[in-house]
Amino acid sequence: MTRKGILGKKVGMTQLFTDKGELIPVTVIQATPNIVMQLKTKENDGYEAVQLGFEDRREVLTNKPQQGHAKKADTTPKHYLREFRDVNLGDYKVGDEVKVDTFTSGDVVDVTGITKGHGFQGNIKRFGQSRGPETHGSRYHRIPGSMGTIINRVFKGKMLPGRMGGNQVTTQNLVIVKVDTENNLLMIRGNVPGANKSLIKIQTTLKGIKGKKNIGSIISDTTASAQEAEATEK
Repeated sequence: MTRKGILGKKVGMTQLFTDKGELIPVTVIQATPNIVMQLKTKENDGYEAVQLGFEDRREVLTNKPQQGHAKKADTTPKHYLREFRDVNLGDYKVGDEVKVDTFTSGDVVDVTGITKGHGFQGNIKRFGQSRGPETHGSRYHRIPGSMGTIINRVFKGKMLPGRMGGNQVTTQNLVIVKVDTENNLLMIRGNVPGANKSLIKIQTTLKGIKGKKNIGSIISDTTASAQEAEATEK
């Protein structure tokens, strides 16, 4: 199965309406043109992938190897480099641009991002555990429970206070509602992992769209209303 992909930044959330008055919450992704930095082949690298670069970076902040890597693609150094596998290498050339029009309204994608960081948190917020009684002198409110059998160590995976968030998460089977080629925007139904202005990786879904029967009708209504609005403006 061949897949398509692009890198972008999360702008925030908004909403769209269909002709039937149905509200669709969408996440707006700013995906300026990505540059094909490198093509990896089985002969040279042992696997096939395309490496995309996103967001220009000042040369003063890059070292010579990074500058040389960018010159091979005849472009400026990039802040983000990510690889996409399961692609058709014949569709890419080093130095080409990958724009938002690689996707169309109705495409189903998997979105990867880094979740919001919450710092050091207790076991109640981190794992959703219950608190203890707060009256009658219990003196047990939000502290962890029993550590179990005393064997001079704590088993791995024990739900205890610690650092929360900042994990890579992939949300699958999200639908692209609208593609704005003029402003390099993708509007994806629902929320995606990550804070605003964080890097987002978008790729064609891997598992399909099981259980989403009304997606086609909703997308067609939204697309039709958007086209009518553009025709009215013209």
